[in-house]
Amino acid sequence: MSYNWRSKIITQGLERAPNRSMLRAVGFGDQDFEKPLVGIANGHSNITPCNLGLGLLAERAEAAIKGDGGMPQEFGTITVSDGISMGTEGMKYSLVSREVIADSIETVCSAQALDGLVAIGGCDKNMPGALIAMARLNIPAIFVYGGTIKPGHYNGRDINLVTAFEAVGERTAGKISDAELLEVERHACPGAGSCGGMYTANTMSAAIEGMGMSLPGSSTMAAVDQEKADSAARSAEVVLQAIRSRLTPSRIMTLKAFENAIAVVMAVGGSTNAVLHLLAIAHAAKVELSLDDFERIRERVPVLCELKPSGRYLTVDFHRAGGVPRVMKILLSRGLLHGDALTITGQTVADALANEPADPPAGQDVVHPFDNPVYPQGHLAILRGNLAEEGAVAKLSGVKNPVMTGPARVFDDEESCLHAILNGRIKPGDVVVIRYEGPKGGPGMREMLSPTSALVGTGLAASVGLITDGRFSGGSYGLVVGHVAPEAQVGGTIALVKDGDSITIDGRERRLQLNVAPAELEQRRKRWQPPAPRYTSGVLAKYAKLVSSATLGAVTD
Repeated sequence: MSYNWRSKIITQGLERAPNRSMLRAVGFGDQDFEKPLVGIANGHSNITPCNLGLGLLAERAEAAIKGDGGMPQEFGTITVSDGISMGTEGMKYSLVSREVIADSIETVCSAQALDGLVAIGGCDKNMPGALIAMARLNIPAIFVYGGTIKPGHYNGRDINLVTAFEAVGERTAGKISDAELLEVERHACPGAGSCGGMYTANTMSAAIEGMGMSLPGSSTMAAVDQEKADSAARSAEVVLQAIRSRLTPSRIMTLKAFENAIAVVMAVGGSTNAVLHLLAIAHAAKVELSLDDFERIRERVPVLCELKPSGRYLTVDFHRAGGVPRVMKILLSRGLLHGDALTITGQTVADALANEPADPPAGQDVVHPFDNPVYPQGHLAILRGNLAEEGAVAKLSGVKNPVMTGPARVFDDEESCLHAILNGRIKPGDVVVIRYEGPKGGPGMREMLSPTSALVGTGLAASVGLITDGRFSGGSYGLVVGHVAPEAQVGGTIALVKDGDSITIDGRERRLQLNVAPAELEQRRKRWQPPAPRYTSGVLAKYAKLVSSATLGAVTD
């Protein structure tokens, strides 16, 4: 049986003998040339704990494919560690890596004429990179998440990577000693797995499950648990079923699927990065999705989960409380999901959730009842105004008062802002502005976890606002507004802000306003000149030339 033109290039004609000869060298026998070829995109590396355990998952997937009548073709793809590069020049490569991952998976699958794909990833950009490639390729595909890290333990409490970032600010404020900071650093990350709160990695794994492109229940498993390896094997079997039934991503990744994913992100209290990545995946899938869709869904979907960074619990706790399937069933029972959307298993969302209870389990408060949510509306708000004419993304979870007006404290890069915070130059009531960190200006749109964590650690998170044309880590919280567009590098109004200008952040009215007279702004605009590119060669220079606005997902194609 031939599966499509991809398989036929190695099964038909005498001229294909050299193709078959090379495949014999990697283990093919006569009977294998008629089997579906399934790529395994393996993001394994020891660069980061997020990807440390992926080799085992790839082995389980490979064995399952062979056992179910397919031929696996494993290849590697890159990862970089956001947590390790955070606060450094290296962080500029993080969002770029999403494009490299997508391009590499597309390249291998197309060049080798593969019939299907199992993509295995852990760190933040692995997931959207893989989904972008799946959308472009449109061959049957499934994503396998490497799993969340288990918590570290210190001084009688669970800790994680973000605890270490916040401890830096606590040490600066004199709240802890050098010895305590060292102990937090030693114990925060105990082994394999992605950062343990509802940060970007776990947010995107939840979104992909909500979209139907991974197995139900798989997005919150711990990396080191047996069920994670078992789910990798089951995922490989499911993608073979999808190959045989011609179930392609274009049938799954519809507008309904993206709306389901957004609803899940809102309900679990997910990262601002989900906005950027879902826009980019939708672009690749040729689905019309915009910032307005996020705002529309935010107004209807409450935050149901009490998860870090603004809540108390980690993803392992969420998994024990039912995970994404439980949240999806709660939303479905209230008419907030598209139950007829298709999933990679071949079932609809409603069928997949048929046996899931429609209420949170008793005796826990990780997942709240629908009528007693953590927040009555979603926490990711789209702000607009003269400072963000194309839009900006605010994360309002953990914010008691989402409205403030204060004087601007302007910085043209992340490092100078962090230095100012740690040296006591930021005061309650200030609105910090970090600019020239956008997709083109950075380039690479760095995450601002170091400054936001420093604000938390020094006790300023509740009294200081922060806006940027860069991004935030999923670990950031407070009155923070990112993805400001147009960005400073292309002449957005954020480039015209001066120290002391009055800025209003209004999460209730969804407004981001520079309170300066239009005539004055026009004069400033006439005097403004774009700064020279920070890079003139290499991957960052190439990226800066190609990348779009954050409003479109910071895509390069």
